[in-house]
Amino acid sequence: MKPKFSYSHWDVLMASPTEPLPKQKRDRQLGIMKAGLANIERSPNVTLKDWEVVFDAVNMMQTLLEMGLVADEQDAIGDATTALANAGMRHLQKGMSLRLNGPDMVTLRGVLEDYEMVLENLPARTMIAAHRATEKRTQEMMSKVSA
Repeated sequence: MKPKFSYSHWDVLMASPTEPLPKQKRDRQLGIMKAGLANIERSPNVTLKDWEVVFDAVNMMQTLLEMGLVADEQDAIGDATTALANAGMRHLQKGMSLRLNGPDMVTLRGVLEDYEMVLENLPARTMIAAHRATEKRTQEMMSKVSA
């Protein structure tokens, strides 16, 4: 089955090489991410969708790190990834809520604040290319898991 991407190569080429994504698009993405984070922090019933939108933002930061576009001297991105992956595994294996402990929430919140800053400053072309690369990496990982 051919992988599906949110953006095409044409979307990358047509996006601004100098200006960030349009404000309306940024605000929508950030609103969804912040709602997911708020639910992970406070909702009695955290949904898989909440976890996914937050994990997607962390994965985008991982891609931007691999592209050399962000720095992460303290491995906060790695720590946030591990925290979310562990919560996901506890949920799948033991049926536990998709919750994080206090220190993990602080780390996650910091990475998502960095993502917001990056989204507001990096060119649209860069962000769309990173989005495609993130989806490709995620789909490759999922195909290995299901194989």
